[in-house]
Amino acid sequence: MPSDGDHDKSLDVEKNEGKEQEAVRQGIAELTQLSNALNQKSSNVSSDSQPLSESTSLKFGNSTSASPFELSDMSDSGKGRCVGEGNVDGSVPESSYVLFFQVVFPFAIAGIGMVFAGIVLDRVQHWRLFIEVPETFILVPALLGLKGNLEMTLASRLSTFANMGHLDSAQQRKEVIAANLALIQVQATVVAFLASAFAIALAWIPRGQLDWSHATLLCASSLATACTASLFLSLLMSLVVYLSRKYNINPDNVATPIAASLGDLTTLGILSLFGTMFLDAHLTESYLNLAVIFGFLLVVPVWAKLAAGKECTADALSSGWTPVIFSMLLSSGGGFILENAIRRYSSIAVFQPVINGVGGNLAAVQASRMSTALHKETNDQMGILPNDRTVSYYTSLRRAFFSSEPDSRSARVLIFLVVPGHIFFNWLIRVLHFGNVVPPSGPLFTSLYLIAAVLQVVIILFVCQYIVSLMWQWHIDPDNAAIPYLTALGDLLGTLLLFIVFLVLDRYDTKDIVSIKH
Repeated sequence: MPSDGDHDKSLDVEKNEGKEQEAVRQGIAELTQLSNALNQKSSNVSSDSQPLSESTSLKFGNSTSASPFELSDMSDSGKGRCVGEGNVDGSVPESSYVLFFQVVFPFAIAGIGMVFAGIVLDRVQHWRLFIEVPETFILVPALLGLKGNLEMTLASRLSTFANMGHLDSAQQRKEVIAANLALIQVQATVVAFLASAFAIALAWIPRGQLDWSHATLLCASSLATACTASLFLSLLMSLVVYLSRKYNINPDNVATPIAASLGDLTTLGILSLFGTMFLDAHLTESYLNLAVIFGFLLVVPVWAKLAAGKECTADALSSGWTPVIFSMLLSSGGGFILENAIRRYSSIAVFQPVINGVGGNLAAVQASRMSTALHKETNDQMGILPNDRTVSYYTSLRRAFFSSEPDSRSARVLIFLVVPGHIFFNWLIRVLHFGNVVPPSGPLFTSLYLIAAVLQVVIILFVCQYIVSLMWQWHIDPDNAAIPYLTALGDLLGTLLLFIVFLVLDRYDTKDIVSIKH
């Protein structure tokens, strides 16, 4: 029979064994965390992490203190939902093939919508509204750019909320969506009012005179168009993000292209209809345009109060005005170029929504993905870039397009879509276009057009990686600020490069250009 001393010794041995097992378990957990941190910097995350997990499970599988299931739980601690980027938590990044097939169909649908928008613009440029009030052309890029300023920004915010699990309950969805709808109406009203004022100023500068009837017409048309189109598109975006989340599709990949698919066509159609209606009214009932203006402005405090009452929109309401207003000015600059370009080449109108829309669309997808990744990788800690990087890290052209970084791979996929996408869209324009003026389609035009389109997208995507990281370091949420700058830059570059293409074509291919001159 064992003595009390022997019993105490056995207890000490068991305690020592328990301490050793606890130390081993902690060591395994620390090794696993180190492995996850290293895997985040590797392009082969899954293949690097699996051997470690298997080896530890085999080695300690018979231990009573740490089963393979417990070790697996340690390995996966803190793992969030996969949002398509390499994460510090060790989640497997979205492959290029998955990104391509998730983006290509919304991208095609968006492009078809832009083609129809171009055809509509080509037709309505001959309406009384655009002939009698040519300043309306200056409004076109600014109002079409609202999908970048507002709807795509909304889609990016909602996509981040969805990927972070903040839209999983009905109550959360109701509060977030209602607050964002109110915010969009405030922004749409203010941006539309300023856009019309800027258009009036650009029209006054070269002429030296101001037509107040045209000014009220532009302002009323801009406000009615922006608020109506934004309400419709915001509801659509909320539905798209909800359905994407429900069916396990990354909303970052599909929400912004869907916003673009109907954004241009809807906005342009509403502008043409409201503008024509207000044009007739200002000749007989001049008070109507003023009543419309004051009516929209008086509702702004109501929308602002609703948006300010929710945490998810209060920050954007108070500090999100700089990108929206600055991008509106950039888009209006593109509108000034468009007004002068259409005077020389009428068929430029059919291509303008397409080249602008494709560039802004792809940039919005990239910005939305990068923003979501930063939120996930840093646990919403703005001002800190992943792996203690600095903004200068994101100024490398090689890193932007030729590295193994997740956003570099996605940039290559998005650039790959440009050439086949534009070839398809230009073919649709030629097939669906009707009228006496035939759009150019010769080899020189096609080559120059594709070069301009690729150059536009490359510039925007390069700026995207820098501006998103810079905003994050400056404690600015890229979901609220990045996309407006990028889509406005796309509008300005697209219109300018398209105008240059027509100028070069006019010089070197007279046969192709003659049929499109006035």
